[in-house]
Amino acid sequence: MKLAKPILGMVKGQSALILDIGMGGAFVEHYGAAKTGDRTTLSFNWKSEEITFECEIRRTGIVRAGGGKGEAMVSHSGMEFKEAVGSSDARLQDMMAVFVGRMLAAHKSNAAAQEDGTGATLIQLGQARRSRTRGFLRYTFDGKAWKVLPTTLGSQPPNGFTVGAYEDQDELETLCRAYEAADKEGRNLIRLVAELSADAAKK
Repeated sequence: MKLAKPILGMVKGQSALILDIGMGGAFVEHYGAAKTGDRTTLSFNWKSEEITFECEIRRTGIVRAGGGKGEAMVSHSGMEFKEAVGSSDARLQDMMAVFVGRMLAAHKSNAAAQEDGTGATLIQLGQARRSRTRGFLRYTFDGKAWKVLPTTLGSQPPNGFTVGAYEDQDELETLCRAYEAADKEGRNLIRLVAELSADAAKK
């Protein structure tokens, strides 16, 4: 998810800016050079609590060479989250649910979705209750009808979404109606919320 306003963080004890973030990693502007495969630590705050992940550099590039007039070298690196420190996983999920919820609430492209209260339902989906139900449900849409299949994989399909099997059926039916009415951007947001649900089912 691209951030409208970067999040201030720390990489190896130095200030950094988080430009994009998801459940699996982040795109970060930081000081110094890095190499693909390097391990590092990324930390930032959410609701006055620290979130810290041990990360692996998956791609990187220097955006400012530095050297002149005391300028430091600056790089952009894609970092994969490898290990959460403490309860950082849960805090990140809460943060993502809030961010995606705000985006959905501000997404005004479909009048019908606004009128039936879909926005509020979708905001709540990222923080939906769990039960002992295991696995996932994959919803795929062919443009006319939905196909629902249980699955052991939490990945998101290109023509629908995958959620934890514990989700409430009424909420999922509302999610389907919202997906049908949404444009490309709206459908991507719906998949982001579904990803949060699927990620919770993995724990």
